[in-house]
Amino acid sequence: MTTRIETRFEALKREGRPALVTFVMAGDPDTETALAVMKALPAAGADLIELGMPFSDPMADGPAIQRAGLRALTSGHTLGKTLDTVRRFREDDAATPVILMGYFNPVFIYGVERFVADAKQAGVDGLIVVDLPPEMDGELCLPAIEGGLNFIRLATPTTDEKRLPVVLRNTSGFVYYVSINGITGSAAPDASLVSAAVARIKSQTALPVCVGFGVRTAEQAEAIGRHADGVVVGSALVAAIEGAHEGGREAQVEAVSALVREIAGGLSRIKLAAA
Repeated sequence: MTTRIETRFEALKREGRPALVTFVMAGDPDTETALAVMKALPAAGADLIELGMPFSDPMADGPAIQRAGLRALTSGHTLGKTLDTVRRFREDDAATPVILMGYFNPVFIYGVERFVADAKQAGVDGLIVVDLPPEMDGELCLPAIEGGLNFIRLATPTTDEKRLPVVLRNTSGFVYYVSINGITGSAAPDASLVSAAVARIKSQTALPVCVGFGVRTAEQAEAIGRHADGVVVGSALVAAIEGAHEGGREAQVEAVSALVREIAGGLSRIKLAAA
């Protein structure tokens, strides 16, 4: 069965432009605001949505996403509420792929079998679980695939030729290339280095390759998007929510929407340049 993720990338390929993948944290700063932000993303230009699962010890995340997770947890957000957020999002949007991104501990506590079933029922399309290496595929990756979810793996600048096939083995949907060594939002990616890395990954898989960690501006997105199938923007959007907190929910939704529109505009220039 073709998944929403596969369908979306096929459509984007026909359009001749890279995907804009947006990350926001579920429950940040509260459940209703996070849902409003999520619902606004597709209209602003997001092609796929990564929804963060709040966790108390997010080792791969920079300060902005750490604070977002803490705000969500402080507001009482749970993994069950994250799944309900997706369910409510699906009431109005049956097409935009939604990927849950986070860490294994909350899933383990929830129960893997129950989580996979509930995620699928809620309308989740894929998972990115950053602290589960391929050697632990039996814990969640294989059950997720069997349950009809894509399992998206991270490749990094330190993923060498020997390791890359192992990383790709059970990956589906797309490959997420981490463009920098370090935590999210800690540095800007080098487009020339990204180009070589994406080419190396594509030599070993037919899956789309999306690039994230550190992309904050339309110019950066355009530079990366000329080499990748998709560009992931996360910390900048989470920071926009934080920066607009005094204006309340409406201001936070507009702050994120404005930045997504700007970055989507940068990616659209790639299509225009190729036409």
